[in-house]
Amino acid sequence: MDLITATLNFPAPPSHLLPSSHLPSPITRSVMKTYYTPENCSRKVEVSDYVRYHYNGTLLDGTLFDSSHTRMRTYDTYVGIGWLIAGMDQGLLGMCVGEKRIITMPPSLGYGSNGDGSDIPQQASLVFDVVLLDLHNPKDGVSIINQDIPQHCHRKSVAGDFIRYHYNGSLLDGTFFDSSYSRNRTYDTYVGKGYVIGGMDEGLIGVCIGEKRRIIIPPHLGYGEEGTGTKIPGSAVLVFDIHIIDFHNPSDTVVITTNYKPEVCETLAKKGDFVKYHYNASLMDGSFIDSTYNYGKTYNIVLGANQVVPGMEEGLKEMCVGERRHLVIPPHLGYGERGVDGEVPASAVLIFDIEMIEMEAGLPDGYMFIWNEDVSADLFTEMDADKDLQVLASEFSDYILRQVNEGKGRLAPGFDAYRIIENMFSNQDRNGDGKITEDEFKLKADETTHDEL
Repeated sequence: MDLITATLNFPAPPSHLLPSSHLPSPITRSVMKTYYTPENCSRKVEVSDYVRYHYNGTLLDGTLFDSSHTRMRTYDTYVGIGWLIAGMDQGLLGMCVGEKRIITMPPSLGYGSNGDGSDIPQQASLVFDVVLLDLHNPKDGVSIINQDIPQHCHRKSVAGDFIRYHYNGSLLDGTFFDSSYSRNRTYDTYVGKGYVIGGMDEGLIGVCIGEKRRIIIPPHLGYGEEGTGTKIPGSAVLVFDIHIIDFHNPSDTVVITTNYKPEVCETLAKKGDFVKYHYNASLMDGSFIDSTYNYGKTYNIVLGANQVVPGMEEGLKEMCVGERRHLVIPPHLGYGERGVDGEVPASAVLIFDIEMIEMEAGLPDGYMFIWNEDVSADLFTEMDADKDLQVLASEFSDYILRQVNEGKGRLAPGFDAYRIIENMFSNQDRNGDGKITEDEFKLKADETTHDEL
């Protein structure tokens, strides 16, 4: 035998005789392998956080022993305070919402030497395939992010305001649960009064009209441990992307801004005046409602005759011809809680840009006809054209119209002349027999209650 090239095969020494540096290390901690990380990870799981996650649990050979997916319900628990097996407590720390990871743990961090019933044998290492859906801490408050604030914000919402807004509602993992847009109608409510969940009540304070913001609401300020059934699970964090359309306070009055006033502005509109004006109407978010310019004619009303909404009545008072104003009218002085079907939403704040075009002075309050000169001492006889000692409706009407045409009398402007004369005749026809006798006939100045002459 060639002693130089011969190989001596000694048996390997027993492992307990190997230096410690050569011994295989026992697995004492969970091994985490992330195979999907979401693009945005603004927060990671920490000790005492409450999480909602799905999992598949298998043995090392791939045998499935449990799955939250089969129950169609997440596993919800606190992390790091002993509510879970130690390996899962370790494995969930540092996860982001939406992250997927494999957590492999030794028996000592799982169910140990006892196993768990028939599904998990003794001394079994466990593998959990986990996806984190939700995460919050009981100390969390409402978070407001991604704010888009208009350049001009003249007012911010306060408790007690009534607000109209659109929203998209989702869970923290992006699962959609509701949207006002799908109903094509804003959500309308008071804020700061408990009409909505606590987190939304808080998140809607301090907003501007036109503002967009994201409101993240922990479950204790949302729908709590019970959720709302099928759409919102128990203990779910809610994400609302909202757009503020308008808001007002029930104590608001009409806001009047004069944009232009002529140098000579002495005759001012008052109750009873017949006014003609142009307007552009819109909502607070700029949505178009209507414009007289589209029709090529003015809008004509008698001030104080309840022919327009109260806010417009207020806005037209004391205007002069040529003046232009910007009006902001709260809904209780506009079209109220009902709005106008297909045109003005319920509880909407209205914007009017108005211009006074013409104005005709009205009559004194309570009068529909006045004399421009001294009244004839023989008025009844003049009316009685056929001298039969009674005045018929046709005689009465012909006489009043003749006085108006000759400039001797004046009817209230803006009303139907024949309707006025008909009412005047009815007031004089005391017994309702269709004719006025001299005994029935009285001037307004002689009346204890107002009639028309």
